[in-house]
Amino acid sequence: MVLYYCDHLELPLPPGHRFPVTKYKMLRERLAATGLFDLQPAPLASRADLVRVHESSYIDAFLTGTLSAQAIRRIGFPWSPGLVQRTLASAGSTLASSRRALVHGWGGGLAGGTHHAFRNEGSGFCVVNDIAIAIEALRQDGAIRRAAVVDLDVHQGDGTAAIFEADPDVLTISLHGKNNFPFRKQQSKIDVEFADGTGDDEYLSELSRILPEVQRFSPDIVFFQSGVDALATDRLGKLSLTPSGMRRRDEMVLSLPFPLVVTLGGGYSDPIEATVEAHFATFISSLALRAASPVSARSDGDPAPNRTFPHEP
Repeated sequence: MVLYYCDHLELPLPPGHRFPVTKYKMLRERLAATGLFDLQPAPLASRADLVRVHESSYIDAFLTGTLSAQAIRRIGFPWSPGLVQRTLASAGSTLASSRRALVHGWGGGLAGGTHHAFRNEGSGFCVVNDIAIAIEALRQDGAIRRAAVVDLDVHQGDGTAAIFEADPDVLTISLHGKNNFPFRKQQSKIDVEFADGTGDDEYLSELSRILPEVQRFSPDIVFFQSGVDALATDRLGKLSLTPSGMRRRDEMVLSLPFPLVVTLGGGYSDPIEATVEAHFATFISSLALRAASPVSARSDGDPAPNRTFPHEP
């Protein structure tokens, strides 16, 4: 099972910055120690990949380091050449994973899930929206028509929701904390909001109610934003899921019978090892449930621009 990583590209942050940049290397090393995964550095997304989704003026200002101070504050990272390279690799990870998923039934990266990025601005540690970038690239290739996004990060996928709000061929689903960032929510196709302190039983009940909507939509590919910040140990999450509840959550999504891409998303537990272990469990579950089962996988690897989609007349 191939996993793409980008922690070999340094993300310079000031001392005390609350973004848990160390988790990426820790997770890669934890997965590498099993000997079960083929870990590869992520390819870089191109400017052309980014501007299919984002306004070219925003992308060019980011690439050249000329974003306004206000725009940088909204993103939450200081600009640097390292941030540019890391951002391109994160988006490239999801794009490469999605192309693998169409061939093998599954793809994953130790990055991505940057769901707070809008068309014309970044937000909440998200510069570009990697899932939207992958969807538009696959549509440009003629490889898919319909996509579903199952976003289980504790924070609403507001950027993804806004980008695809008027697009009937992208199903956006977000299960998130009601009283958490972003405080101005957007409109996903399906939103489920949880009160502070929600635990396993209520969360998993709602997820089991929602997932049949993915089946009814019958997408050509599913993107699983698998953030683990709903854990009770998370500093920013406000929900109370247990590690076993998180594993059950993952298993429910990973059992969907469509090509599926796992992106990493958020996680801010104290200690950070709890976040790393939860992410690790997601990929171990992926290996158990997806790697040996090419359900709905493409057999030829061809983008197939003349492919007949199930929703075409």
